[in-house]
Amino acid sequence: MSKEAVDSARLDASRTDAAQAPADAGDAGYSKDLKARHVNMIAIGGAIGTGLFLGAGGRLHSAGPALALAYLVCGVFAFFVVRALGEMVLYRPSSGSFVSYAREFLGEKGAYVAGWMYFLNWSTTGIADITAIALYTHYWSFFTDIPQWVLALIALAVVLAINLISVKYFGEMEFWFSIVKVAALIAFMLIGIFLLVTQHKVGGETPGLSVITDNGGFLPHGLMPVVIVMQGVVFAYASLELVGVAAGETAEPQKIVPRAVNSIMWRVGLFYVGSVVLLALLLPGAVYSADQSPFVTVLSKIGVPAAGDVMNLVVLTAAMSSLNSGLYSTGRILRSMAMAGSAPKFTARMNKSQVPYGGILLTAGVGVIGVVLNSIVPSKAFEIVLNVASLGIISTWVIIMICHLAFVRRAKEGAFDRPKFRLPGNPVTEIVTIVFLLAVLCLMWKDPEVGRKTLFLIPIVAAALVAGWYAIRKKVDREAQTLTK
Repeated sequence: MSKEAVDSARLDASRTDAAQAPADAGDAGYSKDLKARHVNMIAIGGAIGTGLFLGAGGRLHSAGPALALAYLVCGVFAFFVVRALGEMVLYRPSSGSFVSYAREFLGEKGAYVAGWMYFLNWSTTGIADITAIALYTHYWSFFTDIPQWVLALIALAVVLAINLISVKYFGEMEFWFSIVKVAALIAFMLIGIFLLVTQHKVGGETPGLSVITDNGGFLPHGLMPVVIVMQGVVFAYASLELVGVAAGETAEPQKIVPRAVNSIMWRVGLFYVGSVVLLALLLPGAVYSADQSPFVTVLSKIGVPAAGDVMNLVVLTAAMSSLNSGLYSTGRILRSMAMAGSAPKFTARMNKSQVPYGGILLTAGVGVIGVVLNSIVPSKAFEIVLNVASLGIISTWVIIMICHLAFVRRAKEGAFDRPKFRLPGNPVTEIVTIVFLLAVLCLMWKDPEVGRKTLFLIPIVAAALVAGWYAIRKKVDREAQTLTK
């Protein structure tokens, strides 16, 4: 037997031992019902959402064709984050994902901050999602008379029920949501390419490079609008890290995760950058708006019947997918934290279907606050929570990269061997990514309407985290002593 085969056998044996006695107590008790097709489509679903289907319209209007470059740059850094997480997943798959790795490499304080900032991201994103679902549903006259808060509550109840049944149902739901999104994008891109090749006029414009050159060029409004939209572009990629959470409930993470992570890069290039380039070649940026999906704008200009209905259904699907993912991931993350004492004890509970229902119900409870917001301030509910969510995702990605730096340092000290599937360019890649994410945070100040308000929330969130830590640190110490006995 070769040396490589012996090393591989030892590694497999160590993984088997780890499976029997998980390093993270929160990993015990899960089923392994997520298949390769589920994880692959979860990766795709994480890369395609309302940030593209709806958000690209307003960003094209303000930034112009250079938006494609913004998506590419942010996509590269998003890939680095997921690649770093993927390497740690192969070292030790965990449903606690980066929270579990933060606990191992940064200590319980690091896990506490990582977990609660992620919860902040997804719980507020969930409010944004149910708000979006209610707004999209109102597009059809049949639902116009139903109050926005009622539609939001129905959406939350349906997705919550599916998440509580079993992880297999979550995986199937996400699989088909992703199929709808991918099919819609491919169909649009084929139509766009056909319009370009045949030079078919779109809203009186002949598609091609002239659409860009005759309307202010690549940067029609200068560089600053491109910089300002970076916050929204980063948020558009939120949930890519879901692959790391899902790996804890797959039977063969070592085989599935590398394929899913590596495929993210070309998906970003094809779906995000490719579709934005097509949109810029078909119509001037000034024609697009934040109030309408850019895809609907193009299709309506060429007279496609029911274009608005079809794309509204797709955007509705994207919002449902995001809500589905948020309930799933926070349930797992909170269970990992609860087992260490840094989250409420009830969030560690699992039902007979091996679903951590306590954490899922807590996130859904915050969603109910969103229902109330939709009842009191329906026109402002979306903007209020989007600010908070952007802080959550940027901090989560920064923590993942800090974890990876500590992970590599421990490996160099001889604590363990790094997997062959690695983040290239260590430590430069992690440092540059962290600097980029912090720069996006700082540049939010240039946007007085949304970005500046977001930055004002940082001291409030920081104070809440500090107060929370002092409230639970004794409990965390007790749990740590119990686990070491």
